[in-house]
Amino acid sequence: MKRYQGEGAQGLQERSRAPLRHPHQTPADIEARVVNLRRQRPSWGPRKLRAYLAQQDAATAWPAPSTIGALVQREGLAIPRRKRRRAPPYTQPLAHAEQPNQVWCADFKGWFTTADGDRIDPLTISDAHSRYLLRCQAVEHANTEQVRAIFEASFREYGMPLAIRTDNGTPFASRAIAGLSRLSLYWMKLGIVPERIQAGHPEQNGRHERMHLTLKQETASPPAANRRQQQLAFDCFRRQYNQERPHEALEQKTPASCYQFSPREYPARVPEPEYGDSMQVRRVQGHGQISWKHHDVFLSEVLIGEYVGFEPIDERYWCVYFADFAIALFDSHRLQIQSLPEDRQDES
Repeated sequence: MKRYQGEGAQGLQERSRAPLRHPHQTPADIEARVVNLRRQRPSWGPRKLRAYLAQQDAATAWPAPSTIGALVQREGLAIPRRKRRRAPPYTQPLAHAEQPNQVWCADFKGWFTTADGDRIDPLTISDAHSRYLLRCQAVEHANTEQVRAIFEASFREYGMPLAIRTDNGTPFASRAIAGLSRLSLYWMKLGIVPERIQAGHPEQNGRHERMHLTLKQETASPPAANRRQQQLAFDCFRRQYNQERPHEALEQKTPASCYQFSPREYPARVPEPEYGDSMQVRRVQGHGQISWKHHDVFLSEVLIGEYVGFEPIDERYWCVYFADFAIALFDSHRLQIQSLPEDRQDES
Protein backbone atom coordinates (compact mmCIF):
# COMPACT_ATOMS: atom_id res chain seq x y z
CA MET A 1 0.00 0.00 0.00
CA LYS A 2 2.84 2.40 0.83
CA ARG A 3 4.50 1.73 -2.54
CA TYR A 4 1.18 2.28 -4.36
CA GLN A 5 0.43 5.45 -2.45
CA GLY A 6 3.91 6.82 -3.08
CA GLU A 7 4.59 5.62 -6.64
CA GLY A 8 1.23 4.61 -8.08
CA ALA A 9 0.98 1.57 -10.35
CA GLN A 10 4.77 1.72 -10.96
CA GLY A 11 5.35 0.86 -7.32
CA LEU A 12 3.64 -2.54 -7.74
CA GLN A 13 6.37 -3.90 -10.08
CA GLU A 14 8.40 -6.95 -8.90
CA ARG A 15 11.59 -5.97 -7.04
CA SER A 16 14.74 -7.81 -5.98
CA ARG A 17 14.51 -9.49 -2.58
CA ALA A 18 18.26 -9.16 -1.96
CA PRO A 19 19.02 -7.29 1.29
CA LEU A 20 20.16 -3.70 0.87
CA ARG A 21 22.88 -4.28 3.48
CA HIS A 22 24.85 -7.48 4.26
CA PRO A 23 25.89 -7.90 7.91
CA HIS A 24 29.19 -9.59 6.91
CA GLN A 25 30.20 -7.12 4.19
CA THR A 26 33.79 -5.86 4.50
CA PRO A 27 33.83 -2.20 5.57
CA ALA A 28 34.74 0.18 2.79
CA ASP A 29 37.77 1.61 4.61
CA ILE A 30 39.27 -1.87 5.07
CA GLU A 31 38.66 -2.69 1.41
CA ALA A 32 40.39 0.55 0.45
CA ARG A 33 43.47 -0.31 2.55
CA VAL A 34 43.69 -3.77 1.00
CA VAL A 35 43.36 -2.39 -2.53
CA ASN A 36 45.93 0.34 -1.85
CA LEU A 37 48.49 -2.20 -0.56
CA ARG A 38 47.88 -4.49 -3.53
CA ARG A 39 48.58 -1.59 -5.90
CA GLN A 40 51.85 -0.95 -4.05
CA ARG A 41 52.78 -4.67 -4.01
CA PRO A 42 51.28 -6.14 -7.19
CA SER A 43 53.22 -9.43 -6.84
CA TRP A 44 51.89 -10.20 -3.34
CA GLY A 45 49.12 -12.76 -3.00
CA PRO A 46 46.15 -12.64 -0.59
CA ARG A 47 47.97 -14.42 2.24
CA LYS A 48 50.93 -12.04 2.14
CA LEU A 49 48.65 -9.01 1.95
CA ARG A 50 46.68 -10.14 4.99
CA ALA A 51 49.80 -11.08 6.98
CA TYR A 52 51.45 -7.71 6.31
CA LEU A 53 48.31 -5.74 7.20
CA ALA A 54 47.91 -7.77 10.41
CA GLN A 55 51.52 -7.00 11.36
CA GLN A 56 50.94 -3.29 10.84
CA ASP A 57 47.54 -3.18 12.58
CA ALA A 58 46.82 -6.18 14.78
CA ALA A 59 43.70 -4.58 16.31
CA THR A 60 41.74 -4.63 13.03
CA ALA A 61 39.77 -7.73 12.03
CA TRP A 62 41.18 -8.24 8.56
CA PRO A 63 39.17 -10.36 6.10
CA ALA A 64 40.18 -13.91 5.21
CA PRO A 65 42.64 -14.50 2.33
CA SER A 66 39.79 -15.84 0.19
CA THR A 67 37.86 -12.60 0.70
CA ILE A 68 40.94 -10.54 -0.13
CA GLY A 69 41.49 -12.63 -3.26
CA ALA A 70 37.90 -12.00 -4.38
CA LEU A 71 38.31 -8.27 -3.69
CA VAL A 72 41.55 -8.09 -5.68
CA GLN A 73 39.91 -9.87 -8.59
CA ARG A 74 36.81 -7.67 -8.44
CA GLU A 75 38.98 -4.55 -8.57
CA GLY A 76 40.81 -5.85 -11.66
CA LEU A 77 44.13 -6.20 -9.84
CA ALA A 78 44.55 -9.95 -10.31
CA ILE A 79 47.13 -11.09 -12.85
CA PRO A 80 45.84 -14.17 -14.69
CA ARG A 81 48.46 -16.82 -15.33
CA ARG A 82 48.40 -19.43 -18.03
CA LYS A 83 48.09 -22.86 -16.49
CA ARG A 84 50.80 -25.31 -17.47
CA ARG A 85 51.10 -28.99 -16.87
CA ARG A 86 54.25 -29.58 -14.92
CA ALA A 87 55.85 -32.06 -12.57
CA PRO A 88 55.38 -31.56 -8.82
CA PRO A 89 57.96 -29.04 -7.53
CA TYR A 90 60.96 -30.24 -5.54
CA THR A 91 60.21 -28.31 -2.36
CA GLN A 92 62.85 -29.69 0.05
CA PRO A 93 66.23 -29.32 -1.67
CA LEU A 94 67.84 -27.84 1.45
CA ALA A 95 66.20 -29.77 4.26
CA HIS A 96 69.48 -29.77 6.20
CA ALA A 97 69.38 -25.97 6.59
CA GLU A 98 67.74 -26.04 10.01
CA GLN A 99 69.07 -22.73 11.29
CA PRO A 100 70.54 -19.51 9.88
CA ASN A 101 74.01 -19.62 8.31
CA GLN A 102 74.17 -23.38 7.89
CA VAL A 103 73.82 -22.89 4.12
CA TRP A 104 73.99 -19.78 1.99
CA CYS A 105 72.80 -19.91 -1.60
CA ALA A 106 74.43 -17.89 -4.37
CA ASP A 107 73.81 -17.44 -8.07
CA PHE A 108 73.68 -14.93 -10.89
CA LYS A 109 70.21 -13.85 -11.89
CA GLY A 110 69.96 -14.05 -15.67
CA TRP A 111 71.30 -10.88 -17.22
CA PHE A 112 69.18 -8.14 -18.75
CA THR A 113 69.76 -4.60 -20.01
CA THR A 114 68.83 -1.17 -18.74
CA ALA A 115 67.04 1.39 -20.87
CA ASP A 116 70.40 2.83 -22.01
CA GLY A 117 71.62 -0.62 -23.14
CA ASP A 118 73.96 -1.41 -20.23
CA ARG A 119 74.15 -5.11 -19.33
CA ILE A 120 73.18 -6.01 -15.74
CA ASP A 121 74.45 -9.21 -14.08
CA PRO A 122 73.05 -9.30 -10.53
CA LEU A 123 74.84 -11.55 -8.04
CA THR A 124 72.49 -12.70 -5.29
CA ILE A 125 73.32 -14.35 -1.94
CA SER A 126 70.65 -15.60 0.46
CA ASP A 127 70.43 -17.59 3.68
CA ALA A 128 68.70 -20.91 2.96
CA HIS A 129 66.93 -21.22 6.30
CA SER A 130 65.55 -17.71 6.83
CA ARG A 131 65.44 -16.70 3.11
CA TYR A 132 67.22 -13.50 4.16
CA LEU A 133 68.65 -11.79 1.06
CA LEU A 134 72.22 -10.92 2.03
CA ARG A 135 73.29 -9.39 -1.28
CA CYS A 136 71.72 -8.33 -4.56
CA GLN A 137 74.40 -6.51 -6.47
CA ALA A 138 75.10 -5.87 -10.13
CA VAL A 139 78.69 -6.65 -11.15
CA GLU A 140 80.48 -5.26 -14.17
CA HIS A 141 82.35 -8.53 -14.70
CA ALA A 142 81.29 -11.92 -13.32
CA ASN A 143 84.87 -12.90 -12.50
CA THR A 144 86.59 -14.25 -9.41
CA GLU A 145 87.97 -10.90 -8.23
CA GLN A 146 84.66 -9.02 -8.18
CA VAL A 147 82.62 -11.94 -6.83
CA ARG A 148 85.16 -12.64 -4.08
CA ALA A 149 85.04 -8.99 -3.03
CA ILE A 150 81.26 -9.19 -2.63
CA PHE A 151 81.52 -12.38 -0.57
CA GLU A 152 84.25 -10.87 1.59
CA ALA A 153 82.04 -7.86 2.32
CA SER A 154 79.18 -10.22 3.20
CA PHE A 155 81.39 -12.27 5.54
CA ARG A 156 82.58 -9.12 7.30
CA GLU A 157 79.00 -7.90 7.77
CA TYR A 158 77.16 -11.13 8.63
CA GLY A 159 79.85 -13.64 9.61
CA MET A 160 80.54 -16.88 7.72
CA PRO A 161 78.24 -19.80 6.87
CA LEU A 162 79.10 -23.48 7.14
CA ALA A 163 78.41 -24.10 3.43
CA ILE A 164 77.64 -22.19 0.23
CA ARG A 165 75.46 -23.79 -2.44
CA THR A 166 75.85 -22.75 -6.10
CA ASP A 167 75.50 -24.11 -9.60
CA ASN A 168 78.46 -25.39 -11.63
CA GLY A 169 79.14 -22.20 -13.55
CA THR A 170 82.06 -19.81 -13.28
CA PRO A 171 83.42 -18.45 -11.04
CA PHE A 172 81.85 -20.85 -8.51
CA ALA A 173 83.25 -23.99 -10.15
CA SER A 174 85.41 -25.17 -13.04
CA ARG A 175 86.23 -28.33 -14.96
CA ALA A 176 89.26 -28.97 -12.74
CA ILE A 177 89.51 -31.94 -10.38
CA ALA A 178 86.60 -31.90 -7.87
CA GLY A 179 85.18 -28.87 -9.72
CA LEU A 180 87.59 -26.58 -7.92
CA SER A 181 87.83 -22.88 -8.72
CA ARG A 182 89.89 -20.06 -7.25
CA LEU A 183 86.73 -18.83 -5.50
CA SER A 184 85.95 -22.22 -3.96
CA LEU A 185 89.57 -22.50 -2.74
CA TYR A 186 89.05 -19.18 -0.92
CA TRP A 187 85.93 -20.58 0.77
CA MET A 188 87.70 -23.83 1.70
CA LYS A 189 90.54 -21.96 3.38
CA LEU A 190 87.86 -20.35 5.56
CA GLY A 191 86.37 -23.74 6.42
CA ILE A 192 83.30 -23.23 4.22
CA VAL A 193 82.01 -26.25 2.31
CA PRO A 194 81.39 -25.47 -1.40
CA GLU A 195 78.15 -27.30 -2.26
CA ARG A 196 77.23 -27.63 -5.92
CA ILE A 197 73.95 -28.75 -7.39
CA GLN A 198 73.80 -31.38 -10.11
CA ALA A 199 74.17 -30.00 -13.62
CA GLY A 200 70.78 -29.26 -15.16
CA HIS A 201 68.93 -29.36 -11.82
CA PRO A 202 68.26 -25.77 -10.70
CA GLU A 203 65.44 -27.07 -8.48
CA GLN A 204 68.14 -28.26 -6.07
CA ASN A 205 68.63 -24.58 -5.30
CA GLY A 206 64.88 -24.03 -5.55
CA ARG A 207 64.43 -21.56 -2.71
CA HIS A 208 66.96 -19.21 -4.25
CA GLU A 209 65.53 -19.63 -7.76
CA ARG A 210 62.05 -18.76 -6.47
CA MET A 211 63.44 -15.53 -5.05
CA HIS A 212 64.87 -14.75 -8.49
CA LEU A 213 61.37 -14.92 -10.00
CA THR A 214 60.15 -12.32 -7.52
CA LEU A 215 63.27 -10.21 -8.13
CA LYS A 216 62.60 -10.17 -11.86
CA GLN A 217 58.94 -9.21 -11.40
CA GLU A 218 59.81 -6.36 -9.05
CA THR A 219 62.95 -4.84 -10.58
CA ALA A 220 63.42 -5.78 -14.25
CA SER A 221 60.13 -4.78 -15.83
CA PRO A 222 60.19 -2.06 -16.94
CA PRO A 223 64.00 -1.74 -17.01
CA ALA A 224 65.65 1.08 -15.10
CA ALA A 225 67.15 4.05 -16.91
CA ASN A 226 70.77 3.16 -16.17
CA ARG A 227 73.03 1.00 -14.00
CA ARG A 228 72.83 3.32 -10.98
CA GLN A 229 69.04 3.40 -11.03
CA GLN A 230 68.94 -0.38 -11.42
CA GLN A 231 71.12 -0.86 -8.33
CA LEU A 232 68.83 1.48 -6.39
CA ALA A 233 65.92 -0.74 -7.45
CA PHE A 234 67.83 -3.81 -6.21
CA ASP A 235 68.54 -2.12 -2.86
CA CYS A 236 64.89 -1.15 -2.46
CA PHE A 237 63.76 -4.69 -3.33
CA ARG A 238 66.20 -6.21 -0.84
CA ARG A 239 64.93 -3.97 1.96
CA GLN A 240 61.32 -4.77 1.19
CA TYR A 241 61.97 -8.49 0.68
CA ASN A 242 63.79 -8.82 4.02
CA GLN A 243 61.83 -6.47 6.26
CA GLU A 244 58.29 -6.18 4.88
CA ARG A 245 57.35 -9.14 2.73
CA PRO A 246 55.86 -12.04 4.77
CA HIS A 247 56.99 -15.51 3.71
CA GLU A 248 54.54 -18.41 3.78
CA ALA A 249 57.28 -20.96 4.54
CA LEU A 250 58.23 -18.86 7.58
CA GLU A 251 54.64 -18.85 8.92
CA GLN A 252 54.12 -15.41 7.36
CA LYS A 253 57.10 -13.94 9.19
CA THR A 254 59.65 -11.78 7.41
CA PRO A 255 63.18 -13.05 6.67
CA ALA A 256 64.64 -10.29 8.84
CA SER A 257 62.71 -11.56 11.87
CA CYS A 258 64.13 -15.09 11.38
CA TYR A 259 67.74 -14.31 10.51
CA GLN A 260 70.60 -13.79 12.96
CA PHE A 261 74.28 -13.08 12.38
CA SER A 262 76.74 -15.96 12.24
CA PRO A 263 79.01 -16.46 15.27
CA ARG A 264 81.82 -17.43 12.85
CA GLU A 265 83.60 -14.12 12.36
CA TYR A 266 85.66 -13.36 9.28
CA PRO A 267 89.38 -13.54 10.21
CA ALA A 268 91.76 -10.62 9.88
CA ARG A 269 93.85 -12.82 7.59
CA VAL A 270 92.74 -15.74 5.43
CA PRO A 271 94.49 -18.79 6.92
CA GLU A 272 96.68 -21.06 4.82
CA PRO A 273 95.99 -24.82 4.91
CA GLU A 274 97.69 -26.86 7.62
CA TYR A 275 98.31 -30.60 7.41
CA GLY A 276 98.99 -33.21 10.06
CA ASP A 277 102.18 -35.21 10.54
CA SER A 278 100.59 -38.26 8.86
CA MET A 279 100.44 -36.43 5.52
CA GLN A 280 103.05 -35.71 2.89
CA VAL A 281 102.80 -32.09 1.76
CA ARG A 282 103.47 -30.93 -1.78
CA ARG A 283 103.39 -27.49 -3.40
CA VAL A 284 101.60 -27.30 -6.75
CA GLN A 285 104.06 -26.00 -9.34
CA GLY A 286 103.70 -23.53 -12.20
CA HIS A 287 101.94 -25.84 -14.64
CA GLY A 288 99.62 -27.48 -12.11
CA GLN A 289 101.92 -30.41 -11.29
CA ILE A 290 103.39 -31.77 -8.08
CA SER A 291 106.66 -33.64 -7.71
CA TRP A 292 106.48 -37.26 -6.54
CA LYS A 293 109.73 -39.22 -6.26
CA HIS A 294 111.33 -37.12 -8.99
CA HIS A 295 108.28 -37.47 -11.30
CA ASP A 296 105.91 -34.70 -12.30
CA VAL A 297 102.24 -35.54 -11.66
CA PHE A 298 99.59 -33.17 -12.99
CA LEU A 299 96.98 -32.17 -10.41
CA SER A 300 95.26 -28.90 -11.41
CA GLU A 301 96.18 -25.46 -12.66
CA VAL A 302 93.60 -24.01 -10.26
CA LEU A 303 95.87 -25.09 -7.40
CA ILE A 304 99.06 -23.46 -8.70
CA GLY A 305 101.02 -22.05 -5.77
CA GLU A 306 98.92 -23.86 -3.15
CA TYR A 307 99.98 -26.64 -0.76
CA VAL A 308 98.12 -29.95 -0.75
CA GLY A 309 98.35 -32.94 1.59
CA PHE A 310 98.63 -36.65 0.70
CA GLU A 311 97.27 -39.12 3.27
CA PRO A 312 98.02 -42.84 2.75
CA ILE A 313 95.08 -45.21 2.29
CA ASP A 314 97.09 -48.34 1.53
CA GLU A 315 100.39 -49.21 -0.14
CA ARG A 316 99.18 -47.89 -3.49
CA TYR A 317 96.53 -45.19 -3.01
CA TRP A 318 96.66 -41.83 -1.31
CA CYS A 319 93.88 -39.37 -0.57
CA VAL A 320 94.64 -35.82 -1.70
CA TYR A 321 93.49 -32.98 0.57
CA PHE A 322 93.22 -29.25 0.20
CA ALA A 323 92.83 -27.76 3.68
CA ASP A 324 90.29 -30.03 5.42
CA PHE A 325 88.68 -31.26 2.20
CA ALA A 326 89.41 -34.47 0.29
CA ILE A 327 89.61 -33.55 -3.39
CA ALA A 328 91.13 -36.55 -5.25
CA LEU A 329 92.78 -39.97 -5.15
CA PHE A 330 96.39 -40.54 -6.13
CA ASP A 331 97.54 -43.84 -7.63
CA SER A 332 101.23 -43.92 -6.67
CA HIS A 333 101.92 -46.95 -8.91
CA ARG A 334 100.60 -45.35 -12.10
CA LEU A 335 101.35 -41.79 -10.97
CA GLN A 336 97.78 -40.73 -11.79
CA ILE A 337 95.31 -38.38 -10.11
CA GLN A 338 91.76 -39.80 -10.03
CA SER A 339 88.37 -38.45 -8.99
CA LEU A 340 87.12 -39.38 -5.57
CA PRO A 341 84.49 -42.13 -5.35
CA GLU A 342 81.10 -40.84 -4.20
CA ASP A 343 81.35 -42.40 -0.75
CA ARG A 344 84.54 -40.46 0.02
CA GLN A 345 83.03 -37.26 -1.43
CA ASP A 346 80.16 -37.61 1.05
CA GLU A 347 82.64 -38.08 3.90
CA SER A 348 84.57 -34.95 2.97
